[in-house]
Amino acid sequence: MSEPLNPIVYAIPVFLATILIEAGFAWWRKAKVFDLADSLTSLHFGVMSQLAGAVTKFAAFGIYVLVFDHLRVTTWSMNSLVAWTAALILYDFCYYWLHRMGHEVGVLWAAHVVHHSSEYYNLTTALRQTSSGALLGWIFYLPMAVMGVPPLMFVTVGLIDLLYQYWVHTELVGRLGPLDRILVTPSNHRVHHGQNDYCIDRNYGGILILWDRLFGTFVEEREGEPVVYGVRKPLASYNPIWGNLHFYSDLWDAVKRERGLFAKLGVLLAPPGGWGHDPTKDGFDPQAFKRYATAPTPATLAYVVFQYALINIELVLLLIALPRMSSVEATCDGLFMVATMTAQGGLLEGRIWGKRLEQARLFIGAGCAAFAPSLFGFDAPPMARAGFVALALVCLTWLTTRLPAASSSRARTANA
Repeated sequence: MSEPLNPIVYAIPVFLATILIEAGFAWWRKAKVFDLADSLTSLHFGVMSQLAGAVTKFAAFGIYVLVFDHLRVTTWSMNSLVAWTAALILYDFCYYWLHRMGHEVGVLWAAHVVHHSSEYYNLTTALRQTSSGALLGWIFYLPMAVMGVPPLMFVTVGLIDLLYQYWVHTELVGRLGPLDRILVTPSNHRVHHGQNDYCIDRNYGGILILWDRLFGTFVEEREGEPVVYGVRKPLASYNPIWGNLHFYSDLWDAVKRERGLFAKLGVLLAPPGGWGHDPTKDGFDPQAFKRYATAPTPATLAYVVFQYALINIELVLLLIALPRMSSVEATCDGLFMVATMTAQGGLLEGRIWGKRLEQARLFIGAGCAAFAPSLFGFDAPPMARAGFVALALVCLTWLTTRLPAASSSRARTANA
């Protein structure tokens, strides 16, 4: 009996199709809710989170199963609709507290800040996910294991909760009346992603906004004050590795400054900025905010879009073949994809190292295709391997001869 496919394999074409539909509507309505470089970066974050999740989520799920097997007080019925509904509500309750602590505890914010780093708000923002969130996030769901929610039920309701949250990341859907009082809707979640003073640390719910109303963290979107997205200390980068690590770097610097074990642990557990200057305490002027942007050439953007299309194919192949791949093969393929996305970020920023990394990646990729026994877990036929080598060499030649060394020498800013 073959292994069931990772649900993300089915979700990827749906995500891409709905993103294109949203972009089409935005263009038709002349709504400036997309920036191609920012959206590509969000998509790179999404791919990287799936690569990391192939390891971290498996370990987290293993801990859940271990607790369920040895510490549960009962077992919920898999045949009861009431049990499934209760499990979904319970999962959403646990998610609320994970999400809230992700904003109130420094070491958790270091993972979650990735999702807030885009200064645009569209469906690609929903896919801008952390690669390190599963390292500690599993702790918040252990009560479900102790209460007896079976692992399959837990995974299923978790997937439902996660997929629900995708559609609320849009500016093109306005207020929804009574639904805004019960569910997390685009209006409610726009507030959560805002930098405006009234938006900070609000509206944490996944499916139900009732948790925020119950625990005092709810606020409505204001009609006369457009939401400005992002974080007070901007990422100002298209590099997905730095995007995942930048706040950990800040934490490490703060830990090194403290003396004594308890003081160092206090830095990790303190609110973000609690160990230094907290930009969320400064007054915020939405009119003065300027978005981060660079000036990549059309050729650079076209090249990065093309490489992202290839990354998606590689990700799907990797997820399909992962159960039968060795750890060495999976690691090499994953690192190749990480190098791809990092190089594209460098190209979007106009960095010379981005071009050099992309040239090295293409050269190594062509060599692997020519001499390695398999590609992304599959024994590719000779013609396919030859085609991959030819494509890599064409890209390498074009990149070297046509793409400028730096598509923009330095970042500029654009009005929000």
